[in-house]
Formats: sequence, C-alpha cells, structure tokens
Amino acid sequence: TVQLLPIMLLLLCNRSVVPRGIRRILRTAATVTPLRWNHTGPGASETLMEKNIRNIGILAHIDGGKTTTTERMLFYAGKTNVLGEVHHGNTVTDFLVQERERGITICSAAVSFDWRDHRVNLLDTPGHIDFTMEVEQSLAAVDGTVVILDGSAGVEAQTVTVWSQADRHRLPRLVFVNKMDKESADFEGCLEELEKKLGVVAVPLQMPVIKEGKLAGVVDVLSGVQVVWDKQNHGRTYRTVPLLDQQLMEAQDKLYQIIDVLSGMDDGLAQAIIESDSMDNVKPELVASAIRACTLKQQIVPVFLGSAYKNIGVQLLMDAVLKYLPAPNERNEIYNCFGSDFVGKISKVTHDKQRGPLSLVRVFRGTLKKGAKIITAKGTSETIQRIYAPWADEYREISSISAGNVGLCAGPKSTVTGDLVVANASVLRNALKKLSPTNEGVEEDDINELLASKLSFHTVVPDAVYFCSIEPPSSSYQAALDAALREIQREDPSLRVSYDETTMQTVLGGMGKLHL
Repeated sequence: TVQLLPIMLLLLCNRSVVPRGIRRILRTAATVTPLRWNHTGPGASETLMEKNIRNIGILAHIDGGKTTTTERMLFYAGKTNVLGEVHHGNTVTDFLVQERERGITICSAAVSFDWRDHRVNLLDTPGHIDFTMEVEQSLAAVDGTVVILDGSAGVEAQTVTVWSQADRHRLPRLVFVNKMDKESADFEGCLEELEKKLGVVAVPLQMPVIKEGKLAGVVDVLSGVQVVWDKQNHGRTYRTVPLLDQQLMEAQDKLYQIIDVLSGMDDGLAQAIIESDSMDNVKPELVASAIRACTLKQQIVPVFLGSAYKNIGVQLLMDAVLKYLPAPNERNEIYNCFGSDFVGKISKVTHDKQRGPLSLVRVFRGTLKKGAKIITAKGTSETIQRIYAPWADEYREISSISAGNVGLCAGPKSTVTGDLVVANASVLRNALKKLSPTNEGVEEDDINELLASKLSFHTVVPDAVYFCSIEPPSSSYQAALDAALREIQREDPSLRVSYDETTMQTVLGGMGKLHL
C-alpha cells in the first residue's frame, strides 16, 4: 500500500582514379563554413508559411543521447547560451527534479527554434519503456522523427518499440548514429542492424573520419568533402576540407551505391541515368531530390552520424531535417475536408500549478485564436482562454496558433489525448459529408465514431503491466485522492485506476515500477 501524505504529490509529472563526373560532384574547394545565426523575433512563428515548418520527434532507447542532441540543436540555433548537459542537471527539456536526479527523460518536452529560415518544433521524448505513452502522445503532433542510435550499441529493445510506434503513425524518419566517439562504435554494424532488425533500406549519407582511434570528422558523401568542427567554440563553426584520394574513392563507391538504390525507386533519377548513359553525370541536386521523395514515401531511411556530446555532426543533422523530412502541408491531406476552417488534435494534456490544465494542440487547418469557442468531436463546447508557445516548462503567451504549428491552450476542461477539436458543429458535419457523402443522415452521437474511423484519431493506449494499491492518509482525503487520480489519468491515459472488490482497495496500474 502506498501512503501519499501531501495529496498534491499525486499530481505527478507536472512535470584513386575518379571519373570527371563524380569528381565534379564530389570534390569542392575547402572553405570555412560558419553557422547562420537566426534571431527571429517573438511571434515570427505565426507568420511562417507551412513549407518552412518542421514538426519532429526525437526517439531513442534510453541513454541514446536524445536530450544531449536536443540541447546541441538549441545551442547552435542560438536559443541557449550554455551547453546543457544531462550529468550537470541543467538541460532545457529535462526540467523535472526526478529527471535531473535520475538523468533520464520522464515527460516529453516541446521546444521550438529557428534554423536556416525554418521553424522547427521539436518534441524530446523519453527512452524508457515505462514512459512509452509519452512517445505515443508526442507522435500524434509531429510529421517526422529523428531516431537516435548509440553507435556502440546499435538497434536496442526500445529502438524497436519506438520504431513500431512511428510505423503506426506512418512517419518518415531519419537516423542519427550518435556516440561515434566511443572506441566500440561501429557505424557499419549499425547499418546492418537497421536493415536486419527493423527491415528498412538504410541509406548512409555520411561516413566517419577516424584518426588515432577517435572521431575526427564526417565525410559528406553527396558533396564529397570532409567536415571538421572547431573544438575551441563548442563546435559552433565547422569547415570543409577536400578528401584524400582513398577517401574520395570510398565516397565515390558510396555515392554509386546510393544512386543505384534510389534509381529503382525514383523514376526521375532513373530517367536521368538513362539519358546521360552513366551515373557519373547525375546532378547532386537530383540525387538529393530523390532521397527526399523516397524518404517521404518511407521507402528509405537516410542515416547520419556524429557525437552530440563531442559537438560533431549536429548541424548537418539539423540541415537534414529541413532537407528530407516533410513540411506540414506535405502530409495530413485527409484534413482537407475541413477546408480553411480550424481543426486540430489534442496530443497531450498537462497540468501547470499556476495555469491549471493545459492542452497541447496540433493545428492541421485554419487558425486557433485566443478567446475562440471550439467543440470536440464528442460535442463538448470549450473556450480558449489563453494560448502559449511551449519552451519545456516555460510558456510564452501568444495570440494564435496557425496551421502546421503546435501550442498549448488554457481553458478546455474536458479535452483528453486524441480529441479532435474544430471551430463548430457545422464544420464537423460538412467535413463528414465530404469524407462520406452516404452518411448525410447520421445521428449527432455517431459523428465522433465516424470521424474516428476516417481520421484515425483514437490514441493507442498500452495495457497496464504493473500494479499497486493506493490509499489516502485518511478517509477525509478520499475525495481529493479521487480528483487527483482523475487528473493524472487525463494527463497519462496509460495509468489505469480500478477498485478491487475483493481487497476493497484502489488499484493503480501502469507500465512499470518506475512509471508508478
């Protein structure tokens, strides 16, 4: 039996000879490439076109380096001035006391940053199996994912789990083989495991440069240069240098392999090879275009490498997110039935001590404005009192959320994970008519189920596997306990509360001891 003395503690988780054509593609002059700092002002995210937005989730097995990679992205994008480290307990996305004490991510955290004239909305997710529901909730709000592997461990148990979750949401993804600074790191081994364990076509767009047993840089296969990061400024700047002949030949071989794989999937690239009668004269931009097209169709998985902790490879990964993962308007076509009217989905509900319940909403069409009246597909009316741009556990109030973006809303009292929210009832019915013209006479009570079957917005909730009994310190706290449990269940649907008639105890079920 678990005694919870202060009842408010129940509100857990608050928080050698190279053909000329290939040489033209591969060899470039060495240049110093400083980062482009993007200091977009407050509110700029609301005016960005959808094509310049990326909504991504960071997935990995526990200790794969998700949070460290996220911290590097924020640092290089100019959102933080100090490199956050998990072992120092000063990261942006691991803000809970329990997270900093244990050095793991417990609750998913949303942050946004600007990079190369794009806005990236990023969700850092837990890697522990006990918090798999956090991953499930996050995937409902993103358009693509970056799956991180430990270069010394390869594809691990939770990697398979999160990969399956991303498959269920039909999300394009990139792979970042992290921790390549380790002596035991094996990039080729990771590629083999990706294909054998996950059944995917892994396309390595980079090769490691190892000097004296250490990761010294990265070879960009498409451009045929070596990229080296400056250690003096935490990798803020990097430079490119020409490849040695042996390296150039290896890059050439890799490029041939990539083109060969892609030509079997992309008609445009295949036609270009036929017309030029050789792979040597294929333009690099055509290869990149084929990579993007095949990634969006989930035919291939581009693979990158580096060491987030050693400040190697992260900026190229950020560039790849923009190049190869989809913009919001390249997915979610099903929501076109709503036209320009507002429609969104609640991906998560959290509780803030000052603001109360907050609903994380992904807007698919239209704009959600402060003060707006909305309804859920269940027919419940709600009012949007305030809207916030999330920054982990901090919030900046904004006036609206435009299509393709995510934000937090204060005001809704009954929303739960998976809820479809729209402007009004007529919008729901008009959308249903476009989806299923034969269901014109459907009853109001059936709209939710019909839309759910069409839009697949029901959340997959895993069954509980670990249980414990729970009781208040005295009977006078029973009502408060029940209210707290309801709020916790609203935040985390994988927590199950039941009453055992035999033992006359309240039983709390979850994904594991750590979860509870």
